[in-house]
Amino acid sequence: MEGCELTFLAREPIDIERARAQHAAYRAALAAAGAEVVLLPALDGLPDSVFVEDTAIVLDSVAIMSTMGAESRRPETAAMAPVLRRYRTVQMLTAPATLDGGDVMHVGNTLYVGQTARTNRAAVEQLSALLSRAGYRVIGVPLTKCLHLKSACTALGPHQVLINPEWVPASLFDAFSVLCVDPDEPFGANAVSVGSATIMPASAPRTRERLVQAGLQPVAVDISEFEKAEAAATCLSIILS
Repeated sequence: MEGCELTFLAREPIDIERARAQHAAYRAALAAAGAEVVLLPALDGLPDSVFVEDTAIVLDSVAIMSTMGAESRRPETAAMAPVLRRYRTVQMLTAPATLDGGDVMHVGNTLYVGQTARTNRAAVEQLSALLSRAGYRVIGVPLTKCLHLKSACTALGPHQVLINPEWVPASLFDAFSVLCVDPDEPFGANAVSVGSATIMPASAPRTRERLVQAGLQPVAVDISEFEKAEAAATCLSIILS
């Protein structure tokens, strides 16, 4: 992890043993929310490989494997594809498309796809072609202030989204109930919905209180070592429903 890719953050020392403990607590939170947790073997030569979300987009019947924007991360996809074939039909994006799974927010039949340094317009076009027959809409969202779309917004359910309005325009989500992060917690817009629980970083307590007031059940997890690697709560898992 010390050699992870970084775009917006300065490099800091990462305490690997603390990261292992935090990862175990994250897995325990998923299990407590009702998920069956599948732990994959470590890929020690790939410093970002713990961030499995970026390798694929998993929908009801298909998993679309990413060609990640950072070339150093592309072997992660090859390792994840045979795992996902146990659960879904697998399709691949092809060049010139590049895409990180963290740039895709799936709500209902719509995929919002961040246009970032990691995910390009060709990926949006390929996703549209692959998924239009299945009834999905694909909407590109230009971003410049954060690494991935899910750094700026995540779905809290089929009708509600959590956003940082400084990084993504609230007007994009006029059809939804929009909950905004506390202004002092810009990275607080990333949450994992599993069952009735919403797992989110312990580093955003004021945003978590806003979720409580909205009637949700947020669960705080400490992922401070992963946050040094420009990661968030969704980065550490792929949720199959």
